[in-house]
Amino acid sequence: MTLQPVETRRDLRDFLAFTDDVYQGDPRYIPPIHAQVRAWWRRGVRLSLLRRRGRVVARTTLHTDPALDAKLGRPTQLFGLTEFTEDAAEELFDGVCAAGRAGGRDAVFGPVSLLPNQAGGVITAGFGERGFIDSAWNHPYYPAAYEQHGFTRRFESDTWICPVPAEPVFTFDDERVEAERLRVHRGDRKRVGEQLPILREMLNASFAQLGYYTEISAEQLAAQTDGLAYLLDEALLLYLTKADRPIAFVLCLPDISAFVARIRGNLHPLNQLRLLATRSRHRREAVLIIKGTVPGEQGRGYMRLLAHELHEGLRRGGYRTLRSTYVERTNPGSAAQYVAMGGRPLHGYTFYGKDLA
Repeated sequence: MTLQPVETRRDLRDFLAFTDDVYQGDPRYIPPIHAQVRAWWRRGVRLSLLRRRGRVVARTTLHTDPALDAKLGRPTQLFGLTEFTEDAAEELFDGVCAAGRAGGRDAVFGPVSLLPNQAGGVITAGFGERGFIDSAWNHPYYPAAYEQHGFTRRFESDTWICPVPAEPVFTFDDERVEAERLRVHRGDRKRVGEQLPILREMLNASFAQLGYYTEISAEQLAAQTDGLAYLLDEALLLYLTKADRPIAFVLCLPDISAFVARIRGNLHPLNQLRLLATRSRHRREAVLIIKGTVPGEQGRGYMRLLAHELHEGLRRGGYRTLRSTYVERTNPGSAAQYVAMGGRPLHGYTFYGKDLA
């Protein structure tokens, strides 16, 4: 068996439907949005299938990124959206490595969709806990399969789950607010297009030092936040200015994971209308997508002020639970907010790399 590129619309349907075979409707698995995958295919991202006697047994993407090559310090074959039956792992990973060697790559790294600062990863623990949007969930045999075939863990992390406290957890000196000219800004559905560039500038500055992070372009951010305006709870998108200069931000979204699982990732226009009509039902749980403070202002407690405002918004909105996308274990300061809320790690999380030399 060899990996074959997705060339026809029928191939693309097989690619998208394969998770139905792998997960058999397991509600813990949250599929990617089909429209996003189709957009990648139209842009020329190489989607690939592995078939056995005509039946799909694995899928992946094969792509590269110069910015991530520079960050990792070597030309690297990336792979993502990677799903496989247990008996197809060897052929799949052989195919990924063969593609890397054929392209003159020194290593392979993934699963990333399309970059680690967008989505991807493999969970290594917490399999009994459901997945959620912008995060991974997979069968327990996945990490063992990677490691049996020579892959090693990179950027080990955890996702988190926290109860929304009934009483305030975080405090901030009110005198500093006035003295430092601090102002908290909230999301605005009508002005999302104006607010996104502000968030992007802070995001790129805040995460530049992380080993997996590459700068997000305006085009990439627009694609990742497509449809944000109609999903946004304005109290859960916050940013902080200091003397009118943006210095910190946090973005949470209502957790629509159950809806996405039910429609199997097919958010076509009719399902978009259904989501819009029922969005109030998805405001009991939220997902913290990303947060950060710009260099030069880190370690001065500004995230505590945003955390206080965020938790007020969660409480007033009737949310009971907050989940967070992955936080590296080498970054305990970022997880401190969840510990203070009484949270706990939800899923062990990792990416995988393999040297081709």
